[in-house]
Amino acid sequence: MSTNVELSSNERIFQARVDAEEKIEPKDWMPEKYRQNLIRQISQHAHSEVIGEQPEGNWITRAPTLERKAILMAKVQDEAGHGLYLYAAAETLGTTREEMIGRLHSGASKYASIFNYPSLTWADIGAIGWLVDSAAIVNQVSLQNTSYGPYARAMVRICKEESFHQRQGYNIMMTLMQGAQSQRAMAQDALNRWWWPSLMMFGPHDGESAHSAQSMKWKIKRRGNDELRQQFVDQAVQQALAIGLEVPDADLSWNESRGHDDFGDIDWQEFERVISGNGPCNRQRLAHHKRAHDEGAWVREAMAAHEAKHRHKTEDAA
Repeated sequence: MSTNVELSSNERIFQARVDAEEKIEPKDWMPEKYRQNLIRQISQHAHSEVIGEQPEGNWITRAPTLERKAILMAKVQDEAGHGLYLYAAAETLGTTREEMIGRLHSGASKYASIFNYPSLTWADIGAIGWLVDSAAIVNQVSLQNTSYGPYARAMVRICKEESFHQRQGYNIMMTLMQGAQSQRAMAQDALNRWWWPSLMMFGPHDGESAHSAQSMKWKIKRRGNDELRQQFVDQAVQQALAIGLEVPDADLSWNESRGHDDFGDIDWQEFERVISGNGPCNRQRLAHHKRAHDEGAWVREAMAAHEAKHRHKTEDAA
């Protein structure tokens, strides 16, 4: 049997397993493109969790109360843990943490465009928790059923923690809307600035995405970008109205026949600018990550030396 025929047979068996909703595990045969697609998606997801700590970590010392400081610190710690789960899941595919970080620093690997916007006021922390984490939950709930086992299992815990983050952010916005006029204005301003970037988080329209069709076939992704974006809009609009916020979209209206909210056009040129590295904070975010990575080199070296010493002792004892 020729190599091509054998590979084709493997691919058919693989797709049949995916279609039957079987989980693909690290030691199972998989197409190389499936492996690379997963490494790209999971590493970008991990980078997003870690880079996403920056706009919130910036406010830990400036949060208005001790309780708010403690809650925000716990949330930032959760995001670091999410990055850890995801990097570990990607490593089961044969890549290394060093390779993934290297690709992030070189610009070859991306992270969520929304984390390239500044957090200017305390209300921004509310908007990030409410909108950004809501968008993440909408997307990640479906990823609990993704076809790759380690990724799916990581998403179960991440989704549980993200639900707390979303409620924490919404509580900040609700509290501000119950305060003075200046506080309500601050909350509205934050919504105005974070609304459209939140919609961009779901990525391009389905027919314009370079990876979506194949990811859907392999059930890496379970739902299309536009479907997920619509669900987010329907939820967030009702939540905004409940606390007196106005969604900054003149074209927003309820469509009775569709049973969904119609909304305006996204500025995809802005999306492309930010993704290409020209957003308000792209250089700042990446420079901060590089600096923190370099400053932590001695910790990684010490851990590697300790592991090597322990391994040698174990081998000597054997």
